Amino acid sequence: MTIPTGSGGSTGSGGSTASGASVAGPVDLAEFRAEVQRWCRENVPSDWRRAQTGASAEEFAAFQQDWFQQLRAAGYAVPHWPAEWGGGMPVAQQVVLYQELAAHDAPRLVLGFVSIHHAASTLLVAGTDEQRRRHLPAILDGEIWVQGFSEPEAGSDLASLRTVARRDGDTFVVDGQKLWASGAAHADWCLLLARTDPDAPKRKGISYFLMDMRSPGVDVRPVRNAIGDSHFCEIFLNGVVIPAENLVGPVNAGWQVAQATLAAERGMTMLELAERLGNAGFRWLVDTCRTPGPGGGRPVDDPRVADRLAELETEITGLRALCRGLVERHEADTAGPADASVVKLFYSELLQRTMDFAVEVAGLPAHAELRKPASSGWESGAWVLDFIGSWEWTIPGGTSEIQRTIIGERGLGLPREPAASA
Repeated sequence: MTIPTGSGGSTGSGGSTASGASVAGPVDLAEFRAEVQRWCRENVPSDWRRAQTGASAEEFAAFQQDWFQQLRAAGYAVPHWPAEWGGGMPVAQQVVLYQELAAHDAPRLVLGFVSIHHAASTLLVAGTDEQRRRHLPAILDGEIWVQGFSEPEAGSDLASLRTVARRDGDTFVVDGQKLWASGAAHADWCLLLARTDPDAPKRKGISYFLMDMRSPGVDVRPVRNAIGDSHFCEIFLNGVVIPAENLVGPVNAGWQVAQATLAAERGMTMLELAERLGNAGFRWLVDTCRTPGPGGGRPVDDPRVADRLAELETEITGLRALCRGLVERHEADTAGPADASVVKLFYSELLQRTMDFAVEVAGLPAHAELRKPASSGWESGAWVLDFIGSWEWTIPGGTSEIQRTIIGERGLGLPREPAASA
């Protein structure tokens, strides 16, 4: 299936997606694009960036929940879910949807990102029927999830995690610490990895749990980051009791569950981020370059600036094509073992290069912009803050170094690094 990239019409073909969305038959993409455009014109708040700049944590959460329910009512909140759970949108339509949401500067679902992508994917791929019935409708009603994977000495090398879950009858008792848990201060539930067999090889002694964040012994502490936000949190676990029914997959198979569920979702989430980088970040960068500076000249009139803009546009076009290709291969079940790592690596480092150049051409006024909208990504137009924040993308979900190792070993078949053989 070829997915159109422009605003013109075409007809998508049938099939099924790796995330569970099924295709009932031919889809008129031009008609669907027009429908989404009308909806965006009528529903995307025109002043949301102003309202979310400097918003309190409570205002941010309330806005995000309200926006999620607006998207849900339109059928746009979880298009990648199976039809039986409120999704079922063909992949070609999902691409159009993300293109138009980005083009109309719709707020990102920052607060519900882990819920609708990673939590849902975990439940759909590896959860029990009871776990799905319990949590998928709750996510649609606003249940917020956080990912409890990284630890102080187990970030990129996640298999070295030391949080321990000990079996006690029909429960597991957990002790340990998680770090860089995005949105934990708002979360109701946690996707938790913990070691259940300390004597097993690193990747073979980990289990995957669903943890209620309201459980006794859970202590969440916000971490202030470089741009002044407290999106990241530490989670301290002291004798937290998790019912055995909240185990996902077999005991000691948590590593495999995590790899499968995260890989299944990376294609579509990266597709959305790539469309936003092209439709918001790059578009605003071009506008910045067309704005006269203190001396009256425009950066875009400098041939070197124009050349750099052309380079970035070419790279962004390539990124969007890579993302669409990954989604198509997932749909056809032909994705390679390193494809998702290629996309993640390319996106995160291209984002850094784009924001770095934006800071360079925006001049001193950009350095005086100290606030950005809470519901935007790293394409807010507050260039210095966006540049600082862009560095986060080369760390979570596996650092750039880890992605290169995966690409080399799994994609190119190179020998395994000695340090990674444990």
